[in-house]
Amino acid sequence: ICLFSPQFVLDDDFNGPTAKKVQAESFITVPAMSHYMNGGSALNGGGVNGDSGGPSFENSSHFPGFGTDAAHHGSEPERWPFMPIVPVISLSTTFKQSNPGEYEKYDYSRAGNPTRTAFEMCVAKMEGAEYGMAASSGLAATSLIINCLKAGDHILCCDDVYGGTNRYFNQVVANFGIEIDMVDPIDLSKFESKIRDNTTLVWLETPTNPMLKICDIKATVDMVNRRFSGKQKPIIVVDNTFATPYFQRPLSLGATIVLSSVTKYINGHTDVCMGVMCTNDKAIADKIQFMQKAVGGVPSPLDCYLALRGARTLHLRMRQHETNSLAVARWLETGEKSDYVLRVYHPGLPSHPQHELAKRQMKGFSGMLSFVIKGGKDEASLFLKSLKVFALAESLGGYESLAELPSIMTHATVPAEQRAILGISDSLIRLSVGIEEPEDLIADLAHAFDVVYRKK
Repeated sequence: ICLFSPQFVLDDDFNGPTAKKVQAESFITVPAMSHYMNGGSALNGGGVNGDSGGPSFENSSHFPGFGTDAAHHGSEPERWPFMPIVPVISLSTTFKQSNPGEYEKYDYSRAGNPTRTAFEMCVAKMEGAEYGMAASSGLAATSLIINCLKAGDHILCCDDVYGGTNRYFNQVVANFGIEIDMVDPIDLSKFESKIRDNTTLVWLETPTNPMLKICDIKATVDMVNRRFSGKQKPIIVVDNTFATPYFQRPLSLGATIVLSSVTKYINGHTDVCMGVMCTNDKAIADKIQFMQKAVGGVPSPLDCYLALRGARTLHLRMRQHETNSLAVARWLETGEKSDYVLRVYHPGLPSHPQHELAKRQMKGFSGMLSFVIKGGKDEASLFLKSLKVFALAESLGGYESLAELPSIMTHATVPAEQRAILGISDSLIRLSVGIEEPEDLIADLAHAFDVVYRKK
């Protein structure tokens, strides 16, 4: 396959370089993929929606200029008088004032820091947002949003979420007079039935963790807008951690805030704990920025520097995560060991119940998938202990492949009855597929299956 190589020039407007595509004389040759990696993109037939018309830019970002913005926005040399190519790490906790109460931009590092600003600008640009606010973790970001609520408010949350979100909402937030309902978002009429007059926050996570359900963001936004027509509308938050801004932009679908655990894909190197929130609503941004200063929970300058470095290669890593996870998912579903697999959950597979919605809402898929192994806790545990390339560990989104058992790891604090309803059984295994060679990952999984079932 021969593809034109897009070139770009940088605008001189200090709002971040924009990619101006021009036809190039050079070509890129893309080799054909193997059986489990066919199709190039997430879905066969060219683009993510299967349309074959026009050129398919295999190595171009789905959102125009994404890779250019990731590499440059917030890091322009002109932002500093000495023109560094790499942004400075400003470790200072305080800043000199010209007169009492008069300062250039920063006064105290909890309220703002030059390195943090560079990171916040970059991620906001990637999310298609005007404002970005960083936090010391994904849960710290969640808590900053919750601090904008008050006793007597109601949160409507999707039922399948990160285990830490479930624990925080039900074991911490509920103690402060805030009511919470967790409902299956796939049944939109059921979800709507739980809306109240005092609903001030609607919380979606899509794809969900760990069942990989796809929430219809636009349909939910439309429903909320209709229910609160002429009234103060609830804040709609979408946790975009699994998808990343490379594959999904919730703000463009009507969400108020998009939140991500930077610890995962945006940083991508398993060495930083951070979170970030982005919005186009200035009033909301002002509230969260106030909470950063009043409550804390902000990241260190060094963490911001590392996360910014990771964000610059997000588009490159996500392409490989997508390729690898689809290869693994297809192999689990149809490969030589598929008799040992009862179900595979990956929104890029046609067998996924929200596959068509995923194609409309997303531009592709990350490295996340779950599957149900034949047997129970003993088989799942032995399988996980037998892996060599995949590491048995919590977290996700790094360059390395990880595997875990949600029922006794990331989602252990979710009540057993709720886990049963969601399908988080002791035989559900979650994989975070990294950027290693896909054939090595498949060989590792095959070896683990052999250990489990030859031993029995």
